[in-house]
Amino acid sequence: MKRSPVRLLLDTATPYLNVALYEGTERLGSLYRKGNNDHSVTLMPAVEQLFKDHDRNVEDLDGIVVGIGPGSYTGVRIGVAVAKTLAWSKNIPLYTVSSLALMASGHHGKALPWVDARRGYAFLGLYEVNDHVVQLDEDRYAHLDSYREEIEGEWTAVTSGRPDLLLLERGGLLFPVEDVHHVSPMYLRQTEAERNHSAK
Repeated sequence: MKRSPVRLLLDTATPYLNVALYEGTERLGSLYRKGNNDHSVTLMPAVEQLFKDHDRNVEDLDGIVVGIGPGSYTGVRIGVAVAKTLAWSKNIPLYTVSSLALMASGHHGKALPWVDARRGYAFLGLYEVNDHVVQLDEDRYAHLDSYREEIEGEWTAVTSGRPDLLLLERGGLLFPVEDVHHVSPMYLRQTEAERNHSAK
């Protein structure tokens, strides 16, 4: 009997550290907690603890799913770097997903996931979640209040939430990676250093 695929989910783009281990459609275990700008310190111990708790190791993985942002510039890089390293070194298939889609997938109905980008701006997107996740508008960097005023109908603002990998997969929002080395974070905004350089 063929076993169900085992997949590891990593996302460090938001203030919440998001690590989960799946077997088929079942979430074996997860760690979802608000960090203190310490994802670089807590990510690998969280992964190792999940493996230990569920008697798995990296060699058991049939896939890795990584949130590529948008979100914290430093945060996004941490998860992407770890996912790329594991995928490349162990020859494990890698899939990317929007970190905003991950946030939305844990809710029902029309969802506006957003990550604070300061000064009234946010990284945000618009999704519909039922038996699968549908992306209604592209992820973007925008003024939060202005964007909210444009949304029609009822919707829910989402700033956190445990993702549902099955609903994302059904919606075609997990994207297989052909070349691990070409995976890069989705920033949507220049870094402060880049903005300062451009202003010179």
